[in-house]
Amino acid sequence: MKGKSVLIVGCGDLGARAGGILLRDGWSVTGLRRHPRSLPRGFAGIAADYAAENTPLSMLEALAPDFVILTLKPTGGGEAGYHEGFSQAMHNVLLGLGRHRPGGVVMVSSTRVYAEAEGGWVEDDSPLASADPAALAIIDAERQLLDSEHPACVLRCAGIYGQPEGYLLRRIAGGELCPQTPLRYSNRIHRDDVGGLLAWLLQEWERGIAPARTMIAVDNAPAPQFEVELWLAQALGIAQWRNRADGTRAGGHKRCRNLALRASGYRLRYPDYRAGYSAVLEQRPLPEG
Repeated sequence: MKGKSVLIVGCGDLGARAGGILLRDGWSVTGLRRHPRSLPRGFAGIAADYAAENTPLSMLEALAPDFVILTLKPTGGGEAGYHEGFSQAMHNVLLGLGRHRPGGVVMVSSTRVYAEAEGGWVEDDSPLASADPAALAIIDAERQLLDSEHPACVLRCAGIYGQPEGYLLRRIAGGELCPQTPLRYSNRIHRDDVGGLLAWLLQEWERGIAPARTMIAVDNAPAPQFEVELWLAQALGIAQWRNRADGTRAGGHKRCRNLALRASGYRLRYPDYRAGYSAVLEQRPLPEG
């Protein structure tokens, strides 16, 4: 039987992880990004700036992928960057697909779209934000996709981690932790689980099992951020620490339940921060001396 094909728009780290799994399972994988020469071996590449206004993506209709993964990101930190990276990018992709109808389209989104900001519980269908400009741009891209004629799933991720030299681990290794109070909850998911989940959803879809329209992608254990950082400090052997300089910065927090993810049948490789960060710490280079 001929293998299925997937187009991954904005194919960075997450796209490479999902695409690598599908490639090993006999799928053909095409990555669309500004500089496709850095795509993993075995991936076909398309060079395009998918977020630029009036970008012609008509090649997508001719490519006619069986499935599409959208790993969009802002082109800058301000409101314009989020508009280009999400709203404009989604418009470009949907226009480029033309009359072609993939078997399914998955958009990697963010739990930033939820309105909750006081540490309450959030589920897949909880109310969305109405004032945050960045969240509104992401929500607009989601709605464009969900209102289109394409079978779609929006995967709302929180706190993707897994880089051994990532910012959080560097900060804690330097003896700087967030304050214990006020209590602030955090949510996260290991990048291997995001890649694995994306591949799983497409494989199930290809078998005729469509995913939920919206799905929170987090592990099973939201936790206070101080608890996570203290555990990491102890794991790194940090005996003395100080509060970070921006520890009192404003911003909301929430606790996310991954109900639709669990119902999908996907089993998290790293169900909590201890399992996930233990694996990350094993990849860190040993200190010299």
